[in-house]
Amino acid sequence: MNQPPAAQELWILPRGARAPGRARALLRELFEGWNVAGAAADTAELLLSELVTNAVRHAHAPHGRDIGVRLARYGDVVRVEVSDAGPAAVLAPRTADESDERGRGLAIVAALAVRWGQYPRAHGIGKAVWAEIPVKG
Repeated sequence: MNQPPAAQELWILPRGARAPGRARALLRELFEGWNVAGAAADTAELLLSELVTNAVRHAHAPHGRDIGVRLARYGDVVRVEVSDAGPAAVLAPRTADESDERGRGLAIVAALAVRWGQYPRAHGIGKAVWAEIPVKG
């Protein structure tokens, strides 16, 4: 987005199994203050959970590297962004088989977000993956 956000929040989470749940809890608390509720809040929570889970499971980051989370509101749009220290490879949704227990995260992101993408981190190593959704209010 080319305009400054009306509001934003930044968090650093330890990379581990508890990170997705912690991120969801922080998002719910933040959205109370931003007056984001209902389907928009549920969608943002799911997107954040998928992106943090991907950073935990697939980032191939060095041990001890944390996950960055940025939530920003631009008028009627909320951006959920997750950065990690893993390689800045080009990510794309894949088609999972019915019996696959994993592999649907980016397909979910692509289906629910009005826009999503990724970029290499400007400072340091790694990448950031983001998704945007419309919100009311």
